[in-house]
Amino acid sequence: MDQKQVRIRSMEASAESATAAERQEQCGVLDAVRRHYLFMYNLLQFLGFSWTFSLLTANLILHGQGALYNAFSSCAAVLYGCQMLAVLEVINAAVGLVKTPVFPAMIQVMGRNVVLFVVFGSLPEMQERSVVFWVFYLWSISEVFRLAFPVLSLDAKFAMLIWLRHALLYPLTTLTEAVAVLQSLPLFDQSRLFSVPLPEAVGFSVSFSFSLRLYLLLTFVGFFINIRHLVSPTGRSFRLKPHTD
Repeated sequence: MDQKQVRIRSMEASAESATAAERQEQCGVLDAVRRHYLFMYNLLQFLGFSWTFSLLTANLILHGQGALYNAFSSCAAVLYGCQMLAVLEVINAAVGLVKTPVFPAMIQVMGRNVVLFVVFGSLPEMQERSVVFWVFYLWSISEVFRLAFPVLSLDAKFAMLIWLRHALLYPLTTLTEAVAVLQSLPLFDQSRLFSVPLPEAVGFSVSFSFSLRLYLLLTFVGFFINIRHLVSPTGRSFRLKPHTD
């Protein structure tokens, strides 16, 4: 092999090495952008739900039972923002920014948005009921527990929070959401809000409450799907190494 060929191969190797280094640098930059974006997203959600939890708790302490009936007027604006932002949960999962499966994320986000924007937001009669307080309270506690890990960098010492959220808060949240939907059914029947009128020859219209009954059925199907998904992360959390100072 003459010196010219050696020189060519050396140049090719140098070019490949430079290309690999450039790709590695680009991957590092993209990963940093991804981590900063997810941190800011989690931080905004954490602040929103922490504020909601703090306000509801303070109102309950200061006003007692009266706080159960004004939760919507005091917290709805912040939760509207949090739930609109929560659509990014589905997008993040869909594009691979997080390891969460898309379907469970979509079930939770869509379910909460139906309750918040449709059941509570469109029915003034629902907004002063105590079930609103409990739905908002359980949402905020659950999300504070979930978001505390990425925002505050909690470790295995706090794995009990994950178990508490999955085993207790998630079922209670699903139950209170179902109660809210059930309470709204007669109101939708009376107001005919969102009902679909059919031709006069048919003689009736499709009430929106029928759609909500289907939604309830799908809610419990989604509940078992999400529980199946959550069991694995819960188990892994208890296999983390204990924290050592």
